Parts: sequence; C-alpha cells; structure tokens
Amino acid sequence: MSLAYADVEAASRRIDGIAHRTPVLTSRTANAQTGATLFFKAEPLQRAGAFKFRGACNAIGALSPEQRRRGVLAFSSGNHAQAIAYAGALQGVPTVIVMPHDAPAIKVAATRGYGAEIVVYDRYKEDREEVSRRLAEARGLSVIPPYDHPDVIAGQGTAAKELIEEVGPLDVLLVCLGGGGLLAGSCLAARALSPGVEIWGVEPEAGNDGQQSLAKGEVVRIPVPVSIADGALTTHLGQHTFPIIRREAAGIVTATDAQLVSAMRFFVERMKLVVEPTGCLAAAAAFEGAVPVTGKRVGVILSGGNVDPAALARHLAA
Repeated sequence: MSLAYADVEAASRRIDGIAHRTPVLTSRTANAQTGATLFFKAEPLQRAGAFKFRGACNAIGALSPEQRRRGVLAFSSGNHAQAIAYAGALQGVPTVIVMPHDAPAIKVAATRGYGAEIVVYDRYKEDREEVSRRLAEARGLSVIPPYDHPDVIAGQGTAAKELIEEVGPLDVLLVCLGGGGLLAGSCLAARALSPGVEIWGVEPEAGNDGQQSLAKGEVVRIPVPVSIADGALTTHLGQHTFPIIRREAAGIVTATDAQLVSAMRFFVERMKLVVEPTGCLAAAAAFEGAVPVTGKRVGVILSGGNVDPAALARHLAA
C-alpha cells in the first residue's frame, strides 16, 4: 500500500472528536537558547499520554465490524500498548497486549487499567512479533503493530498536520524516531503542508539503526539498544516506514541519555511539562545543536509524557 497525505487527512477525520488536538507551546527561554523560534507540539497531553493514541485510534477505527468483534492484538513496551488499550475501550473493541517483562511499571499499570489483557515476554530471549503472531492466529485477532502499519502511520501524521495548520510553514521539523511511524507520518503531512521544510528524525545514540539504514540505503537491524528512551528501543525501521523516511527526511541525528535528561529538566523547570525521555529526543536535537536551527522556524514534536514519577525524580536529581 502506497501512503499519501490523503491518508493522513482521512485519519484526521476518523479520529476527530476522539483524539485530543494537543496544544502548541512556545518558550522565550528555549528560543533565546537556540537562536530559533521553536514550536513544541505537546503530545504528553494527548489521550493515554502520547502521540501513539492517534495511530491506534485510526487503526482500530478502520477495522471491519467482524474484526472489531474478534478484537485486536498489539505488541509494545508501553505507549502503543496504552494507546491500543484505551482506543479499544473507547470504541468497544477487546484488546490483548504483548509487553516485555521489563516494561515501565507505570505503562503496564495504565494498559491494564484501560481494560487490556496483558501477555508478558522476555525481550532479550523472545521475538515479540513471533509471540504475537502465534497468539493472534490462535485467537483470530487483528494485529496492529506499533509503527509498521499504514493506518498507524497515517494516524501519527495528524500530529504534524495539526502543528503546521496552527503555526504555518516551517523551516525545520524535528521528530522523535523509534520504528519510524511518527517520522514517516510527519513526512507525509509536512511535505504536503510545508513543502520546503527540512524533516529530521532523532533517535537514541545507543540505538541508531535508522541513521545506519539511511547511510546504507536499506533497513539495518541492530541488537536491542540500552537507553533511558524506552519508547525508542526498536531494532529496525519498518517496510512501510523506511521508504517514506528515505525519500522525505533530510537526515537522522542522535541524542545521548545525558542530553535527554537535560531536556527533561528544562521542560519541568521552565515549561512545567512532564516529557518522558523518548519524548525529549527531538527537543534535544534543537537544544544541543545536532541540527542547525539558528534563525529558523522549527517544529518540535514532543512525543509523550509517560514516565514513572520515581524514575523522573531520579533523572532530575542526577
């Protein structure tokens, strides 16, 4: 399936009235620090606490009546899990979530609280896609993966669509990158609404499979990375996400864990906003100069805010 901006527009209509149209925030301090005009799309204020709700809501909304009756299965370390569980609850669709044994406790609790059945696996010994495939076949469930799914990608693109509709054309758009659903969807929306924009993905330094993939011209697979950016610990881009990113993105840069902690502290202290480590990836690229932004209008997608309070306290105290 070839994705286009029309799919993002269709997703926007499908999730209207269910997903929040999150605010765009600004900071004079951030602008002074970077020499740019930064526009932060605040997805920590999205339902279920992250942009993932957009794609989940769109994918579930696109199911046939029979698929909805049987239910859906998703595999995720947290944000996609919560998003599918919540979107399923709101639309009356049963959900089963395959989660790693070491997923953040706050994300496991939230997913269970939304009514999902949780199946645990060991991410270092088992393949989550294989575990999910067997379970889905046994129960007749529709699988909605966290990023490599056309309806998920289209739904994620609505964040960039809303951002540009609100603030106008951008010179640069910075987007957090794990498996590429948000970046691919953002590419579709931004290229249509702000044709001259430079679109950059930002991934954890310890897990730069996307950066390696662009350099090599094909999807590169890596071992499970170790980083505090738990929402971006993917091992490869997807068959749907990679072609879009390769075609539309200006490039991919990385951020260290220390840079993510610094960004988290900035948002708490100066903007009174809780942003999880993964959600700080794009902002860290602007703050640290990984992408040249001086004198430019820059969109920054803050992807989520689902961080355990105890972990947040540890990070800020470090």
